[in-house]
Amino acid sequence: MTKETRVKVIWFCLACLAFIGLDRVTKQWAKDHLMFREPKVYWNNFFRFEYVENTGAALSLGDSLPQPWSFWLLSIIPLAVMIALFVYVMREIGNFTNFKLFCFSMIIAGGLGNIIDRIIYDRRVTDFMNIGVGDIRTGIFNVADVWITSGVIGLFIIYNSKNKGLLKPDKN
Repeated sequence: MTKETRVKVIWFCLACLAFIGLDRVTKQWAKDHLMFREPKVYWNNFFRFEYVENTGAALSLGDSLPQPWSFWLLSIIPLAVMIALFVYVMREIGNFTNFKLFCFSMIIAGGLGNIIDRIIYDRRVTDFMNIGVGDIRTGIFNVADVWITSGVIGLFIIYNSKNKGLLKPDKN
């Protein structure tokens, strides 16, 4: 392994830990300041902080699944996918640009952040953010969801960019 690759591995792992840490801190903040309280609204109700415990996937999909099914479908299988993604990144890290590596770190950290909640809190993921105008609103989400979405958008940009230079490894 080259020195450049070792540096990328270290930065990737540090980024993952930082993203997971920020997710944990914000979820704890939501528990401490939003649980059992009225939602906090900002910018004419465009942004809303509202505590929810989600036992399903995105938009509570699958929240009525029996506990064993939920555990396997929403915790164990996603954990296996995150491990496989991590292994893929470690094998290909020398070929990744810094931006691509950053995107993968957000996806893996976001996935692990929500899996940690599911395992520690009996399938309950802390969600607390909501944006929208009037009745047109997003689902309630958390920082881990932001990491995942941002990482996927970043990869989408990379893979659909006409500037194929983004797909070449960095030379620094």
